[in-house]
Amino acid sequence: MTSINTEYLSRHLETLEKSYELIKTAQPDSIDYEVYRNSLVKGFEITLEQSGRLLRKKLVPYFASKKMVDTLSFKDLFRYALKYSLIDEKTVDRWFRCRNSTAHDYGRAFAEETLTLIDDFIADVKSLKKVIENE
Repeated sequence: MTSINTEYLSRHLETLEKSYELIKTAQPDSIDYEVYRNSLVKGFEITLEQSGRLLRKKLVPYFASKKMVDTLSFKDLFRYALKYSLIDEKTVDRWFRCRNSTAHDYGRAFAEETLTLIDDFIADVKSLKKVIENE
């Protein structure tokens, strides 16, 4: 089995963590806060998407063909990761919550909701990254 390259995910995770660190130092009504929040939201979206793509690659050996894995939805990817004991049920529920949050309006409420999810999300991405890298 060839290893899965997680460099892109790592870079976006770093960016996400930095944005989160910086937003904590900014005044909520400042332009800096807006900039960091926008960066955090975009980093969240990219990291979420990349996590799903890499999990898809990790699941290929569990299926008869890559084409079968390619047809899976985001939620199905995580359901199969649970089925094959790559992650636990509570983690799957958090991933679903994160995915559901991106389906809403991209206004201030979405950005603030992202902030409430970010601690667990960062931890879950790091954990998933280890699962993906483990051969």
